[in-house]
Amino acid sequence: MSLYLIILTVSLAGPLALSFEKNLRLYTRWKYLLPAILITMIVFVVWDMVFTHLGYWFFNPIYNSGIYINKLPLEEYLFFIVIPYACAFSFYAIQFHFPKFKLSERWTTILTFAIVVLSVIASFLNRELSYTFVNFLVLPAVLLLSYFFAREVVQYYLPIYPILLIPFFIVNGILTGTGIEQAVFDYNPEVFMGIRILSIPLEDMFYNFSLLLLPLALTHMFETRFKRVENA
Repeated sequence: MSLYLIILTVSLAGPLALSFEKNLRLYTRWKYLLPAILITMIVFVVWDMVFTHLGYWFFNPIYNSGIYINKLPLEEYLFFIVIPYACAFSFYAIQFHFPKFKLSERWTTILTFAIVVLSVIASFLNRELSYTFVNFLVLPAVLLLSYFFAREVVQYYLPIYPILLIPFFIVNGILTGTGIEQAVFDYNPEVFMGIRILSIPLEDMFYNFSLLLLPLALTHMFETRFKRVENA
């Protein structure tokens, strides 16, 4: 089994098993969550394919199964299912056990638009760095979509996201080379700022922000719409 697949298996095992916990019962949300993750996967896989074909990042063959689809290893496709699901579990678990752990409407608005403005500025200040530029344009698009159509999610997500960074630093740290001889995947130094935390490019924290928020927002939108139709 490849190291990449082992990391994904370990990341999924706990959240999947605990999805059937009698109080949280995350499995009851699967009909909304899984389509949301699939849509997110399509968006990010297309981004991934384009950047891989352009040589902006690459995958180390010694750490994956060797099964490639359009230059992406099989594990990379699974990444966009496993990681959003594992983090969605963490998000809903924190929300369930700490229902008051959220921002007020006022602070949600202030922080949302502050992040959007700073992201757009960061993007255009780094126009020559492809990963940085695209990353900081995708983030405000995802955040604004979430704010206008799933504001309750944003109210919880903004304070919860720093907690979600804990498993992010563990998993992404290993994938980008922390504690192992070579990175599972790495980046062309010409496309990002070159600032790393451990072995993780700074931009990955914001990439992760968008990757995890989008399926949560879509899940909320699907669930809300379904309940409206059901009650009509």
